[in-house]
Amino acid sequence: MKLSDFDFDLPEDLIATRPARPRTHARLLLAEGGRISDRHVYDLIDIFQPGDRLILNNTKVIPARLTGQRQRGAAVAKVEITLLEPATEGWRALAKPLRKVEPGEVITFSERLSATVAEKGEADLRLTFNLTGDDFDTALAEAGAMPLPPYIAAKRAPDAQDATDYQTVFARHAGAVAAPTASLHFDEALLRALAAKGVAFTEVTLHVGAGTFLPVKVEDVTTHRMHAEWGQVTPGAAAEINATKQAGGRIIPVGTTALRLIESAADDRGMMQPWTGPTDIFIYPGYRFRITDALMTNFHLPKSTLMMLVSALMGQDRIRRIYAHAVENRYRFFSYGDSSLLIP
Repeated sequence: MKLSDFDFDLPEDLIATRPARPRTHARLLLAEGGRISDRHVYDLIDIFQPGDRLILNNTKVIPARLTGQRQRGAAVAKVEITLLEPATEGWRALAKPLRKVEPGEVITFSERLSATVAEKGEADLRLTFNLTGDDFDTALAEAGAMPLPPYIAAKRAPDAQDATDYQTVFARHAGAVAAPTASLHFDEALLRALAAKGVAFTEVTLHVGAGTFLPVKVEDVTTHRMHAEWGQVTPGAAAEINATKQAGGRIIPVGTTALRLIESAADDRGMMQPWTGPTDIFIYPGYRFRITDALMTNFHLPKSTLMMLVSALMGQDRIRRIYAHAVENRYRFFSYGDSSLLIP
């Protein structure tokens, strides 16, 4: 299975740099059976059925991008930091330029927030901050910016609007450095309308890491190794999903992050088990889905692990047709783009 099998031509102007407003007015490509139809997210009220259960990732994106100063004697250097994930002590982070900092040096981000370089590796470093707990969260919110994906950050800098746009309306547990972007299309009104129709919701948590943007560098995709991310499926969430399955309802994760987590937590019989810990599950064609019946997801990067995941769900030929339709009909791509509902 070659990396080139998951490539496609994407016009640069189809990469969205801002989301649709209102959120529910994003376009929705509905692929069901052999049919493709062009809808909008607000049409989900007519598409989902009573008894369906949507799986929502309630992770909260932290403002992980920081700009600080390192002072070495009279010399001052600007350093851009992107937090990656919590470490046993402090945070793993990227530094730009990495060569400007050394272990033991302090980077100052604001009057309240600073960090010491505890360790420095070839590609990243470990920082220990001067604050912890709620004090750290408050200072980070004041000094940090939303960690927009590289394909958006290359086109524009993050701004105050991204603090709202790049966060789901049900974000509860801080720890992600990238948003579960399919969930960005929901607002409170749509959630209420779906609940009134008889659609149920289960929340799980997967703290999305920067590894979600790492390119696949091997030609034989089966040898790729995923970056691990921390997730949790509570006993109550597992029981809700199992009850829906037993009643004949559909389990529909909203986003690939929710899908990867519930597939990690499902056993070989297709029953959900509670889960707390890291997952590095890699889903590519040939994978047997244990619990997922359909998927709501945005449009993904060529040659990415997420293209492999949707190809596993729908079949490679069908995904090629779906993506060709999306490009031809000028759907907007990636994190701030339009969405799809994929029903095998």
